[in-house]
Amino acid sequence: MKSTLLKVLATVALGATFVLPAAQAQDKPLKVGVTAGPHAEIFEVVKQEAAKQGLNVQIIEFSDYVQPNVALASGDLDANSYQHQPYLDNANADRGYKLVSIAKTVIFPMGIYSKKVKSLADLKEGARIGLPNDPTNGGRALLLLQSQGLIKVNPTAGLKATPLDVVENPKKIRFIELDAAQLPRSLDDTDASVINTNFAMQAGLNPKQDSLVQESADSPYANVLVVREKDKNRPEFAKLVAAYHSQAVKDFIAKKYKDSVVAAW
Repeated sequence: MKSTLLKVLATVALGATFVLPAAQAQDKPLKVGVTAGPHAEIFEVVKQEAAKQGLNVQIIEFSDYVQPNVALASGDLDANSYQHQPYLDNANADRGYKLVSIAKTVIFPMGIYSKKVKSLADLKEGARIGLPNDPTNGGRALLLLQSQGLIKVNPTAGLKATPLDVVENPKKIRFIELDAAQLPRSLDDTDASVINTNFAMQAGLNPKQDSLVQESADSPYANVLVVREKDKNRPEFAKLVAAYHSQAVKDFIAKKYKDSVVAAW
């Protein structure tokens, strides 16, 4: 009898050792990297929607475009939400990351801002224009300037155009390449700067009211939710996408940002 009781207790104890880690794994938060500003604000709503599905999301904010991918690739994050597809493609190619997008999130129409002129037509010869210094956003900025008739870019350069690909520049514009996050601060020193909407809003600018022009809403630069390729089929991510694509998140984006940020799904 005593021997049987000991076997039962041993079995229960052994079972407990297997149950405990499983319970702990469920409590482990899903770490998602975002840039400060709209991405972080939107993800606060995503977090609330995810919690309804039993998903514990921890939001980690970054102040630049480089570190969220570094942290995801190294395993310090489970996912990130801050970049558009061309930027991700370029990061994978340049740094050898194996990161993939699992859903579209929002589009931030890029805009041209100035404290010196009220219209692009007022730009003088030799005007200094600030551009993001990363390949995809820099090319995006040049294409926006081209759409306004200020320059012409070699069509073979595609989305990765640089100032070296400018083939026509009648106003002899000088391009000042800076980190994207620093461009709002450059407005005191440049005649105009091409700024990503999230950084413009973070700096207190209103994209609809303060920009001279903006990209059209059909921009190919939709932002994406990104994970490591080997993890893309984790069931938690299906819940995370469902939370992001919820009506509550779409309503928040429409009410909070009007047409400055557009849902891409």
